[in-house]
Amino acid sequence: MVKASALYIVIIIALVIGILCSSLIVVAYFYRYEYQKKFRQDHLQNNLSSGINILLAATDQSYSKPGTLSLFGNGDDSVSLQKFQWGVYDIGVVKAFIQHDTLYKAFSMANTIDTSKWAALYLLDDDRPVSVSGKTVINGDAYLPKAGIQEAYVDNRAYEGDKRLVLGKKYISKKKLPPLDSASLIRLGEYFSAKGDTVIGKDSVEQSFLKPIKVYDLKKSVQPLQHVTLSGNIIIRSDTTLTIDNSASLKDVLVFARTIIIKSGFKGNCQLFARDSISVEQDCHFSYPSCLAIIRLSKPKVNAQARIVLNADCTLSGHILMYEANPSELKPRISIGEKDTVTGNIYSQNILELKKESVTSGSIFTGRFLYRTSFTTYENYIINTTLNERTLSPYYLTSQIVPVASKKKKILQWLEGN
Repeated sequence: MVKASALYIVIIIALVIGILCSSLIVVAYFYRYEYQKKFRQDHLQNNLSSGINILLAATDQSYSKPGTLSLFGNGDDSVSLQKFQWGVYDIGVVKAFIQHDTLYKAFSMANTIDTSKWAALYLLDDDRPVSVSGKTVINGDAYLPKAGIQEAYVDNRAYEGDKRLVLGKKYISKKKLPPLDSASLIRLGEYFSAKGDTVIGKDSVEQSFLKPIKVYDLKKSVQPLQHVTLSGNIIIRSDTTLTIDNSASLKDVLVFARTIIIKSGFKGNCQLFARDSISVEQDCHFSYPSCLAIIRLSKPKVNAQARIVLNADCTLSGHILMYEANPSELKPRISIGEKDTVTGNIYSQNILELKKESVTSGSIFTGRFLYRTSFTTYENYIINTTLNERTLSPYYLTSQIVPVASKKKKILQWLEGN
């Protein structure tokens, strides 16, 4: 006869076996769940990468509005794509989704450099030579007038640089500068009339690039932009002069105004566009990718000189552009101050003034040079200035708006994503 205690042992053994079996079932379930989750994540990641590559390869405006695309026509590989111009660069937004699972990326993109067009200097040919004096350095290829380049004696100083004058290949320039991209200029011009909120109601505003553009239309208000932090998908526009104080923090935002004044000590990453002038006071620093540009698509009501002025000890990484559709009597001018450093591209339709000890790491396109002293003004003279394309990073990306851009685009910045 079996003892009664044996029944308890059987029950305990059965319970243990049941727990083990249940555990194995639960482990198998969670393993399958995690496997399917990982499979979906990998699948979404592949679809996200495909969407990013589609936007990078797109050359038209077909994705200017958000649209859903089935990658392989099966209905389970859907991505949402959008690409729009953001200043002189582009923004791409890609979402890949399967049922309730979604991956997304927002990023800026820019063009690679067309090495066949890239040069340290492109000076249009107006039938006179360019002269260099002092410790001037031109390191890289140069497009120069037929009259060539020569040494000069200015301010009691002779030329002290390399006797080759240009440390690179020399080509003959044309009577006109290679043009900026007209389609990009037209789209930028439209933002000067953007409408939105008339007051920035908060001290800090961050707008996602996954949401619609946030526009602050300050109209004719002359109140300075100060003690405010603005970041992301934000446009600020003004019908008059807009002053940006050094207490303002701007990241990735666009600013459009008639005249823009940047107070001394400002630091930020932004793109500034004006119709008449941009004045940057001393010791201001614009990180990559930034832009300062004058864009005049129509003749101004008041005949004022278009100008961009950087005072001493400033740095800018990105672009400085001057464009006037209808040339005026007062020639537009870009002025780079003493000990300023510009990394990227300068494009001046007419006059470019380079003051002593300024450094350009990249490329300059200009109609003519200007150098001023207390006593006289010299045209087409480069004095105590460094133009060096070879110090620019090989990974530098430029804007489609400039003539040295190739058609190939790459990721410039990752802005948002999961």
